[in-house]
Amino acid sequence: MVNRLDGKIGFPDAVGLYDPTQERDACGVGFVANIKGVASHGILADAYHVNSRMDHRGGCGFEENTGDGAGILTAMPDAFFRTIAGQLGFELPEAGSYSVGNLFLPRLETLRVSCQETIEQIVRDEGLTFLGWRAVPIAPDTANIGPAAQAAMPFIAQLFLASPTGDSEAEFARKLYIARKQFSGRLQALMPDDQLVYACSLSPRVIVYKGMLTPSQLFPFYPDLTNTDYETHLAMVHSRFSTNTFPSWDRAQPNRYMSHNGEINTLRGNQNWMTARQGTVSSPLFGDNIEKIFPLVEPDCSDSGTFDNVLEFLLLSGRSLQESIMMMIPEAWQADANMSPEKRAFYEYHSALMEPWDGPASIVFTDGHAIGAVLDRNGLRPSRYYVTTDDRVIMASEVGVLPIDPKKVVQKGRLQPGKMFLLDFDAGRLVPDEELKSIYSAQRPYGDWLARQKLTLDHFESAPAQSPYAGAALQQRMRAFGYTTETMQFMLKPMITDLRDPLGSMGNDSALACLSDKSRIIYDYFKQLFAQVTNPAIDSIREEVVMSLACFIGPEGNLVETTESQARRL
Repeated sequence: MVNRLDGKIGFPDAVGLYDPTQERDACGVGFVANIKGVASHGILADAYHVNSRMDHRGGCGFEENTGDGAGILTAMPDAFFRTIAGQLGFELPEAGSYSVGNLFLPRLETLRVSCQETIEQIVRDEGLTFLGWRAVPIAPDTANIGPAAQAAMPFIAQLFLASPTGDSEAEFARKLYIARKQFSGRLQALMPDDQLVYACSLSPRVIVYKGMLTPSQLFPFYPDLTNTDYETHLAMVHSRFSTNTFPSWDRAQPNRYMSHNGEINTLRGNQNWMTARQGTVSSPLFGDNIEKIFPLVEPDCSDSGTFDNVLEFLLLSGRSLQESIMMMIPEAWQADANMSPEKRAFYEYHSALMEPWDGPASIVFTDGHAIGAVLDRNGLRPSRYYVTTDDRVIMASEVGVLPIDPKKVVQKGRLQPGKMFLLDFDAGRLVPDEELKSIYSAQRPYGDWLARQKLTLDHFESAPAQSPYAGAALQQRMRAFGYTTETMQFMLKPMITDLRDPLGSMGNDSALACLSDKSRIIYDYFKQLFAQVTNPAIDSIREEVVMSLACFIGPEGNLVETTESQARRL
């Protein structure tokens, strides 16, 4: 659901050169965290400076004080919200057993009250304990929010919920997920075009503050963030530049589990496959409630929002955050001669479950227990990090976002293509990429499963290549099907002799096949979907290492299961 500058929800219609399917983002992203998980307000202050110094990576509209979007994700500030709860007249249970979610609701009071009543009923139906509402304090004048941003601004409220007695944190998170999916989908379908219902976050571990702001406006706009009682051990920030897209309050980042710089250029295929998988997916963790979370991908999502939807589903279906990221953003494993057989088998097995989500993309992710970052296998987005003697980790799209004494720098570097940079708060340390992936590669005998189950063309007898046509009969049929001298000389012959597609730089000014009065080859009717975004050119050497057209075909199994039979594909 996109709250647009014109006040309406959703994407505009495709008009002229605008096409809503080409929505992409290009942004600044980063995080500040304490390795030992020690919470402080200083982490929050550092994160504000990190984001403000990436202001140039964000965008703004015709009004300089109307931003494309900015936001921050932090751990749940327990002491801060206990004070707030006391002021509101209720008591919070222990940390991890309650949730505070930031919600965008309709500005019209009658609609808002109706939405709140529906939300309260749904969360109770899901076995959650409703504690109360809080109108989030905002200061649009102090933050100097532009007229367009103010006109599109929703009402911002906090929803306080508690876990049923005896539920684990994971069970609580799943109930929150089911409830959020239900009230978001049900209420937005009933809203007028100019009203929004959107949950920025609803988690027992983290909370998101965001909006159609510039990075420097974020903290003045939300006074909560400047309260010294607000302490956190992690803070993920994002500054949005909406390439080919429309700014909106709900599409600002961070999302619920991640933030993103770049594009997901395989998005159409990823979305279609996730829609198709709804017919086969089942999970004992969701049981009969599985259909309550459909559609898995929310309508009108950006590429980042779609990625976040799928990451959330994998995580709440029982996979760890790290394994889910490895599934969605694999290394370039097909042509890497130095990769261990176990890791290669892990990636090959999971490629039978899910296709890669390719960028270029730099993605920061967290579930509150760990925070990390990863580049996709193209590696075409900047991400650099510092580790200091006072147990701070600073990662951002650029260096220099925080002034750091070089004497305090223990380690510094940049993210590498396909490699994961991970900080585990439970262990209190950085986990090297090789160690992390060795652990997950060794969890199951992926290599043995593939050896027994994977089918290749070698398993099938091939019929001898015989053509019933030759000579004049062949030429007659080639002319009838649109083959030309140019096709033979410049297309087919180089493919046969050089074993690769021919290269050319001339434009194609011929008539579209569907409008031509000549008989055309069948594949002339199909064109590659192309979005001109911020991608540098790929040279043939990198292309050979990074890219592959090989993929599994055949019936897919249940996405959330990890069994030997899942590898039974061609």
